[in-house]
Amino acid sequence: MQPRLKVLCISGSPRGGGNTDVLLGSFLRGVEETGVEGERIFLRDYVIQPCIGCERCRKDRLCSKLHDGMQLLYPKIIESTGLILGSPTHSYNVTAMVKAFIDRLYPFFEFSDDRPRKYHSRLAGQGRKAIVYSVSEQDETGETGFTLEAMGYPLTALGYEVVDDISVTGFFDRGAVRHHMDLLDKVYEKGRWLAEMILST
Repeated sequence: MQPRLKVLCISGSPRGGGNTDVLLGSFLRGVEETGVEGERIFLRDYVIQPCIGCERCRKDRLCSKLHDGMQLLYPKIIESTGLILGSPTHSYNVTAMVKAFIDRLYPFFEFSDDRPRKYHSRLAGQGRKAIVYSVSEQDETGETGFTLEAMGYPLTALGYEVVDDISVTGFFDRGAVRHHMDLLDKVYEKGRWLAEMILST
């Protein structure tokens, strides 16, 4: 099934109303300004268990072992051409809920039976595009560690073209980015840009 002209906007922050959420709202405004449908998702609103490596999804082509919030998110991912995924930096990496979310995308892969197994994603070849972004308290971009890569690499493997990765540094206080209109305008334009790329494909 080909995805619709829709952008799924996902915040992986455990803190409601924080900087990751505020930025996500600006991305979403940019998306919707083009007429493309957008949907905002807060991972903290879903119970997402970590992948247990049971490999049942290789046979069933879906996660049939764990019955949790991912069962609600899988259809949304399938139907959306675009994805914007953001995470604050926790210990030089994504939050635990983002890691669990990414690991639970494993059912979209199909593997060969040889070793090492070759694989491909059922989401590939559908014109999917994504933006990933991180938020960090420290000013130095090196302090964000692997946050962007931990989101970008898996999405690329899943068949998304990650068209931009954005590191937002120097923010910790809840919602502090609200006072930086230049930054909000920048991510608004990025959201609009992503939606326009989707429209043009």
